[in-house]
Amino acid sequence: MNLLNKSELLTVEEMSRADALAVKSGVPNLDLMESAGRSVFRALRKRWTRRRVVVLCGPGNNGGDGFVVARLLKEAGWPVTLGLLGNIKKLKGDAAANAKLWQGETKALSVDLLKEADLVVDALFGAGLTRDIDGATKEVIDAINAQGKDCLAVDVPSGVDGNSGQICGAAPAAQLTVTFFRKKPGHLVMPGRELCGEVKVADIGIPQTVLDEIKPESHENLPANWLADFPRPKLKGHKYARGHVVISGGAELTGAARLAARSARRVGAGLVTIAADEVARDIYLSGDPGCMFSPLGPQTFEEAISHLRRNAVLVGPGNGVHQETRLRTIAALRFGKLTVLDADALTVFEDDPDTLFGWIKKSGGPVVLTPHEGEFARLFDTPADKVTNVIAAAQQSGAVVLLKGADTIIAAPDGSVAINSNAPATLATAGSGDVLAGLIIGLMAQGMTAFKAASTATWMHGEAANIFGPGLIAEDIVEKVPEVLALLQNMLNE
Repeated sequence: MNLLNKSELLTVEEMSRADALAVKSGVPNLDLMESAGRSVFRALRKRWTRRRVVVLCGPGNNGGDGFVVARLLKEAGWPVTLGLLGNIKKLKGDAAANAKLWQGETKALSVDLLKEADLVVDALFGAGLTRDIDGATKEVIDAINAQGKDCLAVDVPSGVDGNSGQICGAAPAAQLTVTFFRKKPGHLVMPGRELCGEVKVADIGIPQTVLDEIKPESHENLPANWLADFPRPKLKGHKYARGHVVISGGAELTGAARLAARSARRVGAGLVTIAADEVARDIYLSGDPGCMFSPLGPQTFEEAISHLRRNAVLVGPGNGVHQETRLRTIAALRFGKLTVLDADALTVFEDDPDTLFGWIKKSGGPVVLTPHEGEFARLFDTPADKVTNVIAAAQQSGAVVLLKGADTIIAAPDGSVAINSNAPATLATAGSGDVLAGLIIGLMAQGMTAFKAASTATWMHGEAANIFGPGLIAEDIVEKVPEVLALLQNMLNE
């Protein structure tokens, strides 16, 4: 797995532009379609042994790719059936040209075709579908899923929106999806991510230089995007140069702050202090001896974070939904600290999000918000798809917004977007979000920008869970951080 290449994500519109720019540079459209079909053919033969294949073709260019695949399979001696949605005489352009090269029978699309299939090649619709799939096409797709047919999708599983990952009426569950030049957001955002199976990106001859003109703002969250900015200890350095994190601790749910503190220290923060009510002193002091405790009562939270060297603040994990959490959140923002707001620090503003956003915009320091879907819906309007909503939330709040989930999406107010793809299902465990918040604030304290710190921490979080495997609990994520750091160091040395 190469983690350092091809992280750009192209929207459907940007991919169409990439095709047009390739043609403008001298690459014929017909050659692009031939290369696409050959890429699918090669991936299919690498994944499966010889068997009966049904290639389902639509009326557009995706169907044209399917005609190429069917022709190449037939020439290689595979038993192939081709089903077409629509009339072959109405095909246009390159799709029509490749239909003429097909020497076999062309059958009408129907559920009966699946009787002749051990493997289905879905070349019905590409990523730019603008209407819901219905009628006979939906019946065929539903039957593919109901019968558990192996499926290879061309570009995306038909019915998956390439920009949002949402399902337009119906979509087959593919084991393998072959897309071209670059992935699209819909390959990574649920439920599209789950339906795509393994995604392979094929080079079909589009020049890399087209990206210079398109300037995509969305990326898959891979180390290529932030590795050069990853903080590394220096021989002449000292703990104060690596930042001092203050974490707002709760009086009752003390484990959340302790998990966040340990992860912030693991990722490299020079010092970490938990500031919590005096009544919780014994609990916090009985934890990690390397984590300091600042009692509140003798001093206020404002006093605890006021020291210049205390440059980064995390509020929310285990704090409780009450006025004190609200005041601590405002204090962190008023002092202009590098700030991460998680959990209760978000929920406490659910009836008054504009006040939170107002303080963020007044703050001189970068801010990261880390809501899960429920918290996100309570703070922000959600009229569109997930990616669009997170971009709008970042612009509305003035903060980097990290929407947690199997497809964590990170957006900055300037429109930059990273979509994470390495999170395993085992991360759905208590305390996992606290660890993530600690990683983010620990990286920010060392000088990473808010967007890159959030992106880096999210990838590290997923990678640590992958390294540990089954049986994961939040504490295990923290203990696997050194292995992830070693992996990143090896990448830097390559």
